[in-house]
Amino acid sequence: MAKSIKEGFLQEGKQHAYIEDLTTLPPVEKERLLHTGVDVKGHSRAGTFMQLDNSVVHCRSVQEGVEVLNIQEALEKYAWVRDYLGGLIPLDEEWSGRRMNGYFVRVLPGVKTRYPVQASLYIGHEGLAQEVHNLVILEEEAALDIITGCATGAFVQRGLHIGITEAYVKKGAKLSFTMIHNWGEEVVVRPRGVTLVEAGGVFSSNFFCLSGVRSLLMYPTTRLAGEGAVGRYNTILVAPPGTEMDVGSRVQLSAPDTKAELIARTITTGGDIINRGHIAGEVPGARGHLECRGLMLSERGRIYAIPELEALVANVELSHEAAVGKVAEEEIEYLMARGLSEEEATSTIVRGFLNVNIEGLPSILQEEIDRAIAACRLGM
Repeated sequence: MAKSIKEGFLQEGKQHAYIEDLTTLPPVEKERLLHTGVDVKGHSRAGTFMQLDNSVVHCRSVQEGVEVLNIQEALEKYAWVRDYLGGLIPLDEEWSGRRMNGYFVRVLPGVKTRYPVQASLYIGHEGLAQEVHNLVILEEEAALDIITGCATGAFVQRGLHIGITEAYVKKGAKLSFTMIHNWGEEVVVRPRGVTLVEAGGVFSSNFFCLSGVRSLLMYPTTRLAGEGAVGRYNTILVAPPGTEMDVGSRVQLSAPDTKAELIARTITTGGDIINRGHIAGEVPGARGHLECRGLMLSERGRIYAIPELEALVANVELSHEAAVGKVAEEEIEYLMARGLSEEEATSTIVRGFLNVNIEGLPSILQEEIDRAIAACRLGM
């Protein structure tokens, strides 16, 4: 029998009490949360969710028409939630029939969120296995921005995160999903995600892992099932020594006039990165573009780019660009000739490489991303 990934990790851990006011958390923990885009004061947020280890310790919504619940509470409140849960990622025996943790976010028809909903998935106990199942539902013509910050406590180095996220973007709805990871150096991370987008819907995924992690394996999938649906993935990865990342994204163009764009930026300072991308054109008139770029900042480490384009019918337009290399000497020399030191010149080039303009991203989310990238550059 295959060895379970959970072997050697604490399965349950301490049950934590509900935290009414997140500002009462210790300053060092608040700082960790801030680096993943989570503001404990809840300023400019439409709702907040926090799971500490395997306990939901905070959950609230502040905008009418936006529901933020513990997934278990949603199951008990609405019988129809069971029709969605496991609809995109089938539940195995281990998940079925047991109490679940994770968040449930639903936006009612036509409601546009003024501010993002923020969610924190936080491991505070050394060696703990954290499990979550998230469900996001945008009803027709709704719009939502989500920031999910995944992190370990300031003094936690080892742990396991297993997460499932299912998202339904209905007709004409728009979902922007930004995830920022800030794990300990010995954490194993195994997220799975599938999104279904109906006609005229837009799904944008922005994923950032800018600090060390023992092992990160993820390959989220989006199915554009309705005419005119759009799917975008923006991924930025930085792998320091001892880090192994196998990260990709996949979009299925399953309806006419659908469009996908997958953009990835990867940097190794000594770790290993496998960067995957897959676009499948299943109907005529579908269009997709995939771009993978990698930067080597160390003689050690590896970047392996795997772009895949799959045309299942004629009359689809699919393209890709892939490039991996080191910082060009002539670029460094050019900046040094204008008064920068070698370190400053390299930092400037890295900043330009990491700073990608994400179409349609609200300014408040861009600020969180810029903050995370700045912290990453400081660390390097």
